Amino acid sequence: MPHILKPGGRIGIIGGGQLGRMSAMAAAEMGFHCHIFSPRDDEPALDVAPSATIGAYDDESALRRFAENVDVVTFEFENIPAESIALLESLKPVHPSRKILEISQDRIVEKSRLNAFGLKTAPWVAVTDPDALASIEAALGFPFILKQTRFGYDGKGQWRVNSPQDLEAIQDTLPYPLIAEGLVDFDRELSVIVARDLYGDAFCFDVTENRHQHGILDISLAPARISPELAASAQDIACRIAHGLELVGILAVELFLDAKGELRVNEIAPRPHNSGHWTQDACLISQFEAHIRMVAGLRAQPLTRHSDAVMKNLVGPGTYVAASKALETPGTRLHLYGKAEARPGRKMGHINALFPKGALPGDLGLAAALGPILNDGLE
Repeated sequence: MPHILKPGGRIGIIGGGQLGRMSAMAAAEMGFHCHIFSPRDDEPALDVAPSATIGAYDDESALRRFAENVDVVTFEFENIPAESIALLESLKPVHPSRKILEISQDRIVEKSRLNAFGLKTAPWVAVTDPDALASIEAALGFPFILKQTRFGYDGKGQWRVNSPQDLEAIQDTLPYPLIAEGLVDFDRELSVIVARDLYGDAFCFDVTENRHQHGILDISLAPARISPELAASAQDIACRIAHGLELVGILAVELFLDAKGELRVNEIAPRPHNSGHWTQDACLISQFEAHIRMVAGLRAQPLTRHSDAVMKNLVGPGTYVAASKALETPGTRLHLYGKAEARPGRKMGHINALFPKGALPGDLGLAAALGPILNDGLE
């Protein structure tokens, strides 16, 4: 029988960032205690969790001390040595599993697994060394995107290559291995977050429409403005991946809706996701509560939305002007992460703006209702 964590149980979260912070807050509301593992003692999650272990992610002694203080382990981001998760799995239950973490850590492995499930992705080729660069043009043509296979996020570790001259200009500086992805002529970017429990039951949040600025998520619209049939297909894709990977936890699935009306999977993330922050205020169960429920061994429940929502990321350095405006704007909720320094490109918080269910306005309506809080993403 699956082990169900009772109130008062101890959940270990690897990583001390904002996703760990909001997961710990959701856990506290359910009566669980969170213990954070982080290399630094000034991370956002440590402000809201009662205990922590400070150590490097590959520090075996610190990992063992951490495991002694928790009943179950999860993580808030993917850039963790798989060997460390393997050690923890030998000591305590870990959800999602090391197997899923390893797939999500490597874009080549990830794309291969998604294609093996019969799912469409952007066309791609593995670029394991400089000699493989010559094969990209024949396989994909120009333009294409080169990406590090590991450790890239928010547009980091990526290069757009429009011509042979672009490739020649960067080829001596590229870190291998890489993946080359053909550009998809897409209509919009979407995401689905799915929660799957120890019993094999899975439920999805509504499909979200996402818009980016400079490689960083800017706003999310919930629900996505697509047909019910496309929304059901996107949720079916998320469930197929969750079942195929035997997920226990939550999983974010990023997709493109291409110009032909077909869905293509971009990537997966086995953790709470920036595009799911709207669920904190527009759903009875947020993505963070769903994550904690799955980790604790509770049964999955329908993830219903009671309001339409727009999520706006607050990114440094110009965060606090928008934050103060949000506090003065009816229908908005402000979530700040407690980070001291608003560096350029650093996520400092987000704003959720709520509308009655079925009444999400168009871009002009959003701009009129929310003014300078959202305008950057609606130009």
